[in-house]
Amino acid sequence: MNEASREVGVVVRRRSIDNPWIDQLWSPAMILDEVPATAPWTALSTEADATTYYAGSASIDLFSSETANYRDNLADGAPRIWVALRRQDGGNELELTKVTADPTEGEAMFESGCDVIGTVPMPPEIASWIAAFVDRFHVERVFHKRKRDRASGDRPRVPGGGPDERMGRK
Repeated sequence: MNEASREVGVVVRRRSIDNPWIDQLWSPAMILDEVPATAPWTALSTEADATTYYAGSASIDLFSSETANYRDNLADGAPRIWVALRRQDGGNELELTKVTADPTEGEAMFESGCDVIGTVPMPPEIASWIAAFVDRFHVERVFHKRKRDRASGDRPRVPGGGPDERMGRK
């Protein structure tokens, strides 16, 4: 299996909201093609109800076995990157945990239920890098539908035999 990795920068936004259960809402804002020389969790901009932070760097990892998923993401017309952040020790601080271009993996991240997960538009430079990886390593796999193994007349269809065998008759 062939692999490739690329470091990217992640920008997130924290918005204040009027809600009786939570005070703020976090969401990924954008992916930077290059990692800036900025410390993680540096505030980049502050507005009346929102603050944008540079969350840090993360690696986008590509695997040749997943090229069909990357191809589908690119073919969508608006390719996306999935970003996952996790609350540290149940507090308000977040840790950047995963960045992926694989839609299947990205959708699976939503199943955790407790992480901050979202998508952002894929920068054109990253889309070109992924397209080159797909062009180089994609192998079209033919789908083979499995056929049912039907029980023959000689074999019992249920575990433990048929009614005659359970009654001691042959």
